[in-house]
Amino acid sequence: MTAERFAPIERCQRRAWGGAAGCGHIRVVPEDFQVREVPLATPCGAGEHSWLWVRKRDSNTLWVARQLAKYAGLPLSAVSYAGMKDRRAVTEQWFSLHLPGRAEPDWAGLRQAEFQVLSVCRHSRKLKTGTLLGNRFELRIRNIVADRELLSQRLQQLAAGGMPNYFGPQRFGVDGGNLLEAARMFAQPRRRMTRARRGIYLSAVRSALFNRILAARVEDGSWNQVMPGEALQLEGKSACFVVASADAGTRRRAQALEVHPTGPLCGGGETLCAGAAQAFEAAQLEGYQGWIEGLEQARVVNARRALRVVPRDLHWQWQDESCGVLSFYLPAGSYATSLLDELFEVETAA
Repeated sequence: MTAERFAPIERCQRRAWGGAAGCGHIRVVPEDFQVREVPLATPCGAGEHSWLWVRKRDSNTLWVARQLAKYAGLPLSAVSYAGMKDRRAVTEQWFSLHLPGRAEPDWAGLRQAEFQVLSVCRHSRKLKTGTLLGNRFELRIRNIVADRELLSQRLQQLAAGGMPNYFGPQRFGVDGGNLLEAARMFAQPRRRMTRARRGIYLSAVRSALFNRILAARVEDGSWNQVMPGEALQLEGKSACFVVASADAGTRRRAQALEVHPTGPLCGGGETLCAGAAQAFEAAQLEGYQGWIEGLEQARVVNARRALRVVPRDLHWQWQDESCGVLSFYLPAGSYATSLLDELFEVETAA
Protein backbone atom coordinates (compact mmCIF):
# COMPACT_ATOMS: atom_id res chain seq x y z
CA MET A 1 0.00 0.00 0.00
CA THR A 2 1.46 3.35 -1.06
CA ALA A 3 0.78 6.88 0.14
CA GLU A 4 -0.59 7.71 -3.32
CA ARG A 5 -3.56 5.43 -2.58
CA PHE A 6 -4.93 7.93 -0.09
CA ALA A 7 -7.10 10.55 -1.73
CA PRO A 8 -6.74 14.03 -0.17
CA ILE A 9 -9.32 14.65 2.54
CA GLU A 10 -11.06 18.01 2.30
CA ARG A 11 -10.70 20.13 5.40
CA CYS A 12 -13.48 22.53 4.44
CA GLN A 13 -15.78 24.03 7.06
CA ARG A 14 -19.12 25.42 5.92
CA ARG A 15 -21.05 27.92 8.02
CA ALA A 16 -24.46 26.93 9.32
CA TRP A 17 -26.09 30.33 9.80
CA GLY A 18 -24.96 32.22 6.70
CA GLY A 19 -21.99 34.39 5.87
CA ALA A 20 -19.66 35.87 8.44
CA ALA A 21 -20.81 39.08 10.15
CA GLY A 22 -17.40 40.68 9.71
CA CYS A 23 -13.66 40.21 9.90
CA GLY A 24 -10.95 40.79 12.49
CA HIS A 25 -7.67 39.66 14.02
CA ILE A 26 -7.16 37.15 16.83
CA ARG A 27 -4.13 36.24 18.97
CA VAL A 28 -2.40 39.59 18.45
CA VAL A 29 -0.95 38.79 21.87
CA PRO A 30 -1.41 35.50 23.78
CA GLU A 31 -3.67 37.25 26.31
CA ASP A 32 -6.25 37.70 23.53
CA PHE A 33 -7.04 33.96 23.71
CA GLN A 34 -7.74 32.81 27.28
CA VAL A 35 -8.86 29.30 28.24
CA ARG A 36 -9.74 27.93 31.67
CA GLU A 37 -10.31 24.19 32.07
CA VAL A 38 -13.49 23.05 33.85
CA PRO A 39 -12.52 19.75 35.53
CA LEU A 40 -14.69 16.69 35.89
CA ALA A 41 -13.03 15.91 39.24
CA THR A 42 -10.87 17.82 41.71
CA PRO A 43 -8.16 16.44 44.04
CA CYS A 44 -9.20 15.24 47.49
CA GLY A 45 -6.05 16.28 49.40
CA ALA A 46 -4.34 12.92 49.94
CA GLY A 47 -2.71 10.24 47.79
CA GLU A 48 0.37 9.44 45.73
CA HIS A 49 -0.54 11.72 42.83
CA SER A 50 0.27 15.42 42.97
CA TRP A 51 -2.18 17.61 41.05
CA LEU A 52 -0.88 20.99 39.89
CA TRP A 53 -3.08 23.84 38.69
CA VAL A 54 -0.92 25.56 36.08
CA ARG A 55 -1.21 28.77 34.11
CA LYS A 56 0.80 28.78 30.90
CA ARG A 57 1.45 31.48 28.32
CA ASP A 58 2.48 31.00 24.67
CA SER A 59 3.57 27.40 25.26
CA ASN A 60 2.06 24.02 24.51
CA THR A 61 0.79 21.51 27.03
CA LEU A 62 3.27 18.74 26.20
CA TRP A 63 6.24 21.09 26.61
CA VAL A 64 4.97 22.13 30.05
CA ALA A 65 4.56 18.45 30.99
CA ARG A 66 8.19 17.82 30.02
CA GLN A 67 9.39 20.71 32.20
CA LEU A 68 7.39 19.47 35.18
CA ALA A 69 8.77 15.94 34.74
CA LYS A 70 12.34 17.23 34.47
CA TYR A 71 12.01 19.41 37.58
CA ALA A 72 10.51 16.56 39.62
CA GLY A 73 13.06 14.02 38.34
CA LEU A 74 10.38 11.87 36.74
CA PRO A 75 9.92 10.27 33.33
CA LEU A 76 7.43 12.04 31.09
CA SER A 77 5.11 9.04 31.41
CA ALA A 78 4.57 9.98 35.09
CA VAL A 79 2.96 13.29 34.08
CA SER A 80 -0.60 13.45 32.76
CA TYR A 81 -3.25 16.01 31.88
CA ALA A 82 -6.89 15.98 30.82
CA GLY A 83 -6.45 17.71 27.48
CA MET A 84 -4.18 19.74 25.25
CA LYS A 85 -4.63 23.50 25.37
CA ASP A 86 -3.85 26.13 22.75
CA ARG A 87 -0.25 27.28 22.51
CA ARG A 88 -0.72 30.89 21.39
CA ALA A 89 -2.88 31.66 24.41
CA VAL A 90 -3.02 32.05 28.18
CA THR A 91 -4.54 28.89 29.63
CA GLU A 92 -5.14 27.27 33.01
CA GLN A 93 -5.40 23.51 33.53
CA TRP A 94 -4.60 20.60 35.85
CA PHE A 95 -1.55 18.35 35.53
CA SER A 96 -0.89 15.31 37.70
CA LEU A 97 2.45 13.70 38.64
CA HIS A 98 2.83 10.22 40.08
CA LEU A 99 4.95 10.52 43.25
CA PRO A 100 4.51 7.26 45.21
CA GLY A 101 6.39 7.43 48.51
CA ARG A 102 8.03 10.71 47.54
CA ALA A 103 7.88 14.12 49.15
CA GLU A 104 6.34 17.03 47.28
CA PRO A 105 8.90 18.89 45.15
CA ASP A 106 9.51 22.53 46.01
CA TRP A 107 7.27 23.94 43.30
CA ALA A 108 7.91 27.48 44.51
CA GLY A 109 11.48 27.01 43.29
CA LEU A 110 10.38 26.25 39.74
CA ARG A 111 11.13 29.40 37.74
CA GLN A 112 9.71 29.46 34.24
CA ALA A 113 8.71 32.52 32.25
CA GLU A 114 6.23 30.46 30.22
CA PHE A 115 4.20 28.95 33.06
CA GLN A 116 3.51 29.10 36.80
CA VAL A 117 2.24 26.51 39.27
CA LEU A 118 -0.68 28.28 40.96
CA SER A 119 -1.73 25.56 43.42
CA VAL A 120 -0.85 22.00 44.44
CA CYS A 121 -3.02 19.28 45.95
CA ARG A 122 -2.60 15.52 46.40
CA HIS A 123 -5.05 12.96 45.06
CA SER A 124 -5.50 9.18 45.08
CA ARG A 125 -5.72 8.90 41.28
CA LYS A 126 -3.89 10.17 38.22
CA LEU A 127 -5.50 12.68 35.91
CA LYS A 128 -6.60 10.78 32.81
CA THR A 129 -7.01 12.13 29.30
CA GLY A 130 -10.54 13.37 28.78
CA THR A 131 -11.28 13.87 32.49
CA LEU A 132 -12.80 17.31 32.07
CA LEU A 133 -16.26 18.76 31.60
CA GLY A 134 -15.19 21.48 29.20
CA ASN A 135 -13.46 24.83 28.91
CA ARG A 136 -14.33 28.47 29.43
CA PHE A 137 -13.04 30.87 26.81
CA GLU A 138 -12.47 34.60 26.62
CA LEU A 139 -11.40 35.75 23.16
CA ARG A 140 -10.47 39.27 22.15
CA ILE A 141 -10.98 40.14 18.48
CA ARG A 142 -9.21 43.25 17.23
CA ASN A 143 -9.40 45.42 14.10
CA ILE A 144 -13.02 44.42 13.57
CA VAL A 145 -14.95 45.51 10.50
CA ALA A 146 -18.46 44.13 10.95
CA ASP A 147 -22.19 44.58 10.55
CA ARG A 148 -23.17 45.01 14.20
CA GLU A 149 -26.80 44.10 13.66
CA LEU A 150 -25.85 40.92 11.80
CA LEU A 151 -23.30 40.03 14.50
CA SER A 152 -26.00 40.34 17.17
CA GLN A 153 -28.26 38.10 15.09
CA ARG A 154 -25.53 35.47 14.67
CA LEU A 155 -24.89 35.41 18.43
CA GLN A 156 -28.59 34.85 19.08
CA GLN A 157 -28.70 32.04 16.51
CA LEU A 158 -25.71 30.29 18.08
CA ALA A 159 -27.10 30.57 21.62
CA ALA A 160 -30.55 29.35 20.57
CA GLY A 161 -29.65 26.75 17.94
CA GLY A 162 -26.05 25.69 18.56
CA MET A 163 -23.28 25.33 15.99
CA PRO A 164 -21.68 22.60 13.85
CA ASN A 165 -19.32 20.61 16.05
CA TYR A 166 -16.32 20.71 13.69
CA PHE A 167 -12.85 19.63 14.73
CA GLY A 168 -10.64 22.71 14.58
CA PRO A 169 -7.73 23.15 12.15
CA GLN A 170 -5.18 22.57 14.92
CA ARG A 171 -6.24 18.92 14.83
CA PHE A 172 -4.61 18.54 11.42
CA GLY A 173 -1.26 20.22 12.03
CA VAL A 174 0.41 22.97 10.01
CA ASP A 175 -0.94 22.89 6.44
CA GLY A 176 -2.63 19.56 7.18
CA GLY A 177 0.71 17.90 7.89
CA ASN A 178 -0.80 15.35 10.28
CA LEU A 179 -2.86 13.89 7.44
CA LEU A 180 0.20 13.62 5.22
CA GLU A 181 2.04 11.81 8.01
CA ALA A 182 -0.98 9.54 8.52
CA ALA A 183 -0.87 8.50 4.86
CA ARG A 184 2.83 7.68 5.21
CA MET A 185 2.14 5.75 8.42
CA PHE A 186 -0.59 3.66 6.74
CA ALA A 187 1.63 3.04 3.72
CA GLN A 188 4.52 1.95 5.95
CA PRO A 189 2.87 0.16 8.90
CA ARG A 190 6.22 -0.93 10.35
CA ARG A 191 7.50 2.62 10.50
CA ARG A 192 8.66 3.37 14.05
CA MET A 193 7.10 6.23 15.99
CA THR A 194 5.95 7.01 19.50
CA ARG A 195 2.52 5.93 20.65
CA ALA A 196 1.55 9.57 21.18
CA ARG A 197 2.55 10.57 17.65
CA ARG A 198 0.66 7.60 16.21
CA GLY A 199 -2.43 8.64 18.15
CA ILE A 200 -2.22 12.19 16.78
CA TYR A 201 -2.17 10.95 13.19
CA LEU A 202 -5.03 8.50 13.70
CA SER A 203 -7.12 11.22 15.35
CA ALA A 204 -6.43 13.60 12.46
CA VAL A 205 -7.82 11.09 9.95
CA ARG A 206 -10.97 10.39 11.96
CA SER A 207 -11.49 14.13 12.50
CA ALA A 208 -11.12 14.98 8.80
CA LEU A 209 -13.60 12.28 7.76
CA PHE A 210 -16.06 13.49 10.41
CA ASN A 211 -15.70 17.09 9.24
CA ARG A 212 -16.37 16.03 5.66
CA ILE A 213 -19.69 14.45 6.61
CA LEU A 214 -20.64 17.37 8.86
CA ALA A 215 -19.85 19.89 6.10
CA ALA A 216 -22.10 17.95 3.71
CA ARG A 217 -24.94 18.00 6.23
CA VAL A 218 -24.47 21.71 6.84
CA GLU A 219 -24.62 22.25 3.08
CA ASP A 220 -27.92 20.37 2.70
CA GLY A 221 -29.37 21.81 5.93
CA SER A 222 -29.62 18.50 7.83
CA TRP A 223 -26.86 19.05 10.43
CA ASN A 224 -29.44 19.86 13.10
CA GLN A 225 -32.24 17.63 11.74
CA VAL A 226 -33.04 13.95 12.38
CA MET A 227 -32.62 11.50 9.49
CA PRO A 228 -34.29 8.06 9.48
CA GLY A 229 -31.82 5.63 11.04
CA GLU A 230 -30.03 8.48 12.84
CA ALA A 231 -27.84 7.72 15.85
CA LEU A 232 -28.84 10.40 18.35
CA GLN A 233 -26.89 11.58 21.36
CA LEU A 234 -28.46 13.02 24.48
CA GLU A 235 -27.28 16.51 25.42
CA GLY A 236 -24.35 16.18 27.81
CA LYS A 237 -24.02 12.41 27.30
CA SER A 238 -21.80 10.20 25.13
CA ALA A 239 -24.07 7.18 24.58
CA CYS A 240 -26.18 7.00 21.39
CA PHE A 241 -29.46 5.42 20.38
CA VAL A 242 -30.76 4.79 16.87
CA VAL A 243 -34.20 5.97 15.74
CA ALA A 244 -35.86 4.13 12.86
CA SER A 245 -37.84 7.18 11.75
CA ALA A 246 -37.84 10.92 12.35
CA ASP A 247 -41.21 11.08 14.12
CA ALA A 248 -42.71 14.30 15.48
CA GLY A 249 -41.62 13.61 19.06
CA THR A 250 -38.01 13.02 18.07
CA ARG A 251 -38.00 16.15 15.91
CA ARG A 252 -39.31 18.19 18.86
CA ARG A 253 -36.56 16.85 21.11
CA ALA A 254 -33.93 17.77 18.51
CA GLN A 255 -35.38 21.26 18.12
CA ALA A 256 -35.34 21.67 21.91
CA LEU A 257 -31.62 20.73 21.91
CA GLU A 258 -32.31 17.67 24.06
CA VAL A 259 -30.79 15.29 21.49
CA HIS A 260 -28.30 15.82 18.69
CA PRO A 261 -27.62 14.03 15.39
CA THR A 262 -24.21 12.37 15.26
CA GLY A 263 -21.53 11.60 12.71
CA PRO A 264 -18.96 8.80 12.59
CA LEU A 265 -15.50 8.67 14.10
CA CYS A 266 -14.44 6.03 11.63
CA GLY A 267 -12.80 2.73 12.45
CA GLY A 268 -13.63 -0.95 12.52
CA GLY A 269 -16.87 -2.54 13.63
CA GLU A 270 -20.51 -1.54 13.26
CA THR A 271 -21.37 1.84 11.74
CA LEU A 272 -23.78 2.50 14.65
CA CYS A 273 -26.48 4.05 12.43
CA ALA A 274 -28.92 2.71 9.84
CA GLY A 275 -31.23 3.54 6.97
CA ALA A 276 -30.96 6.93 5.27
CA ALA A 277 -28.34 8.18 7.74
CA GLN A 278 -26.08 5.23 7.00
CA ALA A 279 -26.55 5.64 3.23
CA PHE A 280 -25.71 9.36 3.44
CA GLU A 281 -22.49 8.68 5.35
CA ALA A 282 -21.45 5.88 2.99
CA ALA A 283 -21.90 8.21 0.00
CA GLN A 284 -19.74 10.92 1.60
CA LEU A 285 -17.00 8.43 2.49
CA GLU A 286 -16.88 6.89 -0.98
CA GLY A 287 -13.33 7.27 -2.27
CA TYR A 288 -11.80 7.24 1.21
CA GLN A 289 -11.74 3.49 1.76
CA GLY A 290 -7.95 3.52 2.01
CA TRP A 291 -8.15 5.81 5.04
CA ILE A 292 -10.83 3.68 6.68
CA GLU A 293 -8.86 0.47 6.06
CA GLY A 294 -5.84 2.12 7.64
CA LEU A 295 -7.89 2.92 10.75
CA GLU A 296 -9.24 -0.64 10.87
CA GLN A 297 -5.74 -2.10 10.59
CA ALA A 298 -4.68 0.18 13.43
CA ARG A 299 -7.50 -1.40 15.47
CA VAL A 300 -9.41 1.84 15.86
CA VAL A 301 -13.07 1.17 16.70
CA ASN A 302 -16.06 3.04 15.26
CA ALA A 303 -17.57 5.69 17.54
CA ARG A 304 -19.95 8.64 17.21
CA ARG A 305 -19.66 12.39 17.82
CA ALA A 306 -22.47 14.94 17.99
CA LEU A 307 -22.83 17.00 14.82
CA ARG A 308 -24.12 19.92 16.90
CA VAL A 309 -22.87 21.55 20.07
CA VAL A 310 -24.46 24.36 22.08
CA PRO A 311 -22.21 27.12 23.47
CA ARG A 312 -23.27 28.16 26.96
CA ASP A 313 -22.94 31.53 28.72
CA LEU A 314 -22.33 33.18 25.35
CA HIS A 315 -21.60 36.90 25.76
CA TRP A 316 -20.24 39.63 23.52
CA GLN A 317 -18.96 43.02 24.65
CA TRP A 318 -17.59 45.80 22.51
CA GLN A 319 -14.40 47.27 24.02
CA ASP A 320 -14.23 50.13 21.53
CA GLU A 321 -15.20 50.79 17.91
CA SER A 322 -12.99 48.02 16.52
CA CYS A 323 -12.37 45.59 19.39
CA GLY A 324 -14.67 43.17 21.21
CA VAL A 325 -14.52 40.28 23.69
CA LEU A 326 -16.37 37.00 23.19
CA SER A 327 -16.80 34.71 26.21
CA PHE A 328 -18.48 31.30 26.38
CA TYR A 329 -18.31 27.72 27.63
CA LEU A 330 -17.93 24.65 25.42
CA PRO A 331 -17.98 20.99 26.49
CA ALA A 332 -14.82 18.90 26.19
CA GLY A 333 -13.79 18.12 22.62
CA SER A 334 -15.41 21.15 21.00
CA TYR A 335 -13.41 23.97 19.44
CA ALA A 336 -13.57 27.70 20.11
CA THR A 337 -12.24 28.36 16.61
CA SER A 338 -15.30 26.63 15.15
CA LEU A 339 -17.60 29.00 17.03
CA LEU A 340 -15.50 31.99 16.03
CA ASP A 341 -15.74 30.95 12.39
CA GLU A 342 -19.53 31.24 12.51
CA LEU A 343 -19.12 34.93 13.39
CA PHE A 344 -16.02 36.30 11.69
CA GLU A 345 -13.50 35.86 8.96
CA VAL A 346 -10.44 35.96 11.20
CA GLU A 347 -6.74 36.27 10.64
CA THR A 348 -4.22 35.16 13.24
CA ALA A 349 -1.51 37.69 13.95
CA ALA A 350 1.98 36.62 12.89
